[in-house]
Amino acid sequence: MRHSVRSADRALPALPLALRRKACIALACMAGALLSPVIHAADTSVAARPAAATDRAPARQAPLALDGKSLTAAQVVQVARHGRPVAPTDAAWQRVARSHELLLEYARLGQPVYGLNRGVGQNKDQTIFSGDTISDEARTLSQAFNHRMLLSHTVAFGEPAAADAVRAAMVVRLNTALFGGTGMSPALVRQYAAFLNKGLTPVVLGQGSVGEADIGILPQIGLAMMGEGQVEVGGKLMPAALAMRGAGIEPVQPYAKDSLSLLSSNAYGAALAILAAHDAEQLLDRADGIAALALEGLNGNIAPLLPAVQAQRPYAGQQQTARRILDMLEGSALWQVDDKRPLQDPLSFRTVSQVHGAAREALQALDTQLLIQINSSDDNPTVVLDAAPPAGATPQEARYFVTRGEVRGAIVPSAGFDPTVWVVPLQSVGVALSHVAQSSAQRVLRLGDPTFTHLSRFLSPDDKTLAYTTIQKPVSVLATEIRALSHPVSSDALVVAGHIEDVATNAPLAAQRVWQQVQRLRTLLGIELIHAAQAVDLRTRADPQRPIGKGTGALLDAFRAQVAFLSEDRRLADDIARADRFLEQPRDAAQ
Repeated sequence: MRHSVRSADRALPALPLALRRKACIALACMAGALLSPVIHAADTSVAARPAAATDRAPARQAPLALDGKSLTAAQVVQVARHGRPVAPTDAAWQRVARSHELLLEYARLGQPVYGLNRGVGQNKDQTIFSGDTISDEARTLSQAFNHRMLLSHTVAFGEPAAADAVRAAMVVRLNTALFGGTGMSPALVRQYAAFLNKGLTPVVLGQGSVGEADIGILPQIGLAMMGEGQVEVGGKLMPAALAMRGAGIEPVQPYAKDSLSLLSSNAYGAALAILAAHDAEQLLDRADGIAALALEGLNGNIAPLLPAVQAQRPYAGQQQTARRILDMLEGSALWQVDDKRPLQDPLSFRTVSQVHGAAREALQALDTQLLIQINSSDDNPTVVLDAAPPAGATPQEARYFVTRGEVRGAIVPSAGFDPTVWVVPLQSVGVALSHVAQSSAQRVLRLGDPTFTHLSRFLSPDDKTLAYTTIQKPVSVLATEIRALSHPVSSDALVVAGHIEDVATNAPLAAQRVWQQVQRLRTLLGIELIHAAQAVDLRTRADPQRPIGKGTGALLDAFRAQVAFLSEDRRLADDIARADRFLEQPRDAAQ
């Protein structure tokens, strides 16, 4: 099926969009709205924030029931990118209320609670207030401390995160709060749902987390829910207080352990990892089709993909890739005997099922760990509802438990904020993508070489056209950048907070690097698609009766609606950009 070229807006450079966003900020400031000092100082970066594509008529979609225990990565994407509303379950709301009451009851017993009646980090020895947690004095001191916490921890820098990343972080944090391990106040939990459902997306500067909870990033969301800073609504920026009034949302006043619950979470890093993995999986599916078309362009050998061969090493990802490519090639000339066809092809063609399969296995391992991350509590201290001290508990153990009253359980210091368990497979995805990129780059070079294709040099249509000579340079650059981005960063961190926080994971940075790999890999695969399409067209022009695979033929037809056959030299930068946009489309729209 053929599809029209994307709208001109999608092809515009970022500058006009940035100027439009600066205008929005200027109008908001003229309205006299007060912005928080941190966000106000970052107006220039905020102006360049990508347009939101997430606030499209959420009421038209069935609400996503959130129970704190069964959220999937795909559902995170639905909320983050497609505006699906959320509806926490009654049982989840009950856990929120009970966990908050348990937290307050523990403090009423005179126990020190990190982030509630005691300071945080190196200030854990400071007392915020003593005595009854619900007295007027205690509440006043607590609210003031909570506000100071959010302000002092807002140390992010750089450009604002994309709207989908912020929304993904919010739904992840909402779901983990519904798990019942945060002790977060019900009013604050409701605010997450209200912001998501009303399409209010806080402007969040996206750099500054070391990945032991995103404590420098997430406070910006908390301040926005208090009515400070800026939010994006329907692609427009405005002061949070103004947007909240328009949406009928009252500001919250964080209390007790609320500010620590707001910031001490890996929701942002997990959100980035989920979105990057989703995009990588989508692109990997496209890469299968491109490799299949490239094999036709080479007039290659299907033998390594056959079920009899794949059964000898039954790796699930590898077999899935082989089946997908063979399905794409149904009806292709490659199934016919050709005495000119080599017995064995270059490894970049022969090992495509192994390389793409390894990437699929890495993505599956990452998804398994992320599912636990987004359906459990990574809070410190963690609130454990209905827990009882074990028989023969020592005095040190027993001090963490509430054993009387209507709500019982434990308030326990923890290290659940350490996400190493999913950062390691996240980095494995990056390494796997570098292998995918290396193979793609090598196939591009082989397709331009008549030694392997027996076609014209650089796939030229005639003796005068230079064709794909210099395009090898960006192929080399892209492969190098993707490989460089695969280098591990999770164990590289400084000792901070008075030598208390002496390890870190750099989880958001690791996720951002995978996302950057995906963007570059998409461009590289687009260049491979350009070569594969040209090679197949040259073969069918020489032999009009030569059959093309059912799936690869559909891919070729769709691609040719965007990038024409190279009949004479033209600006190949335009072709590269069109191929990139073509691969950015959903699979069902592009092939």
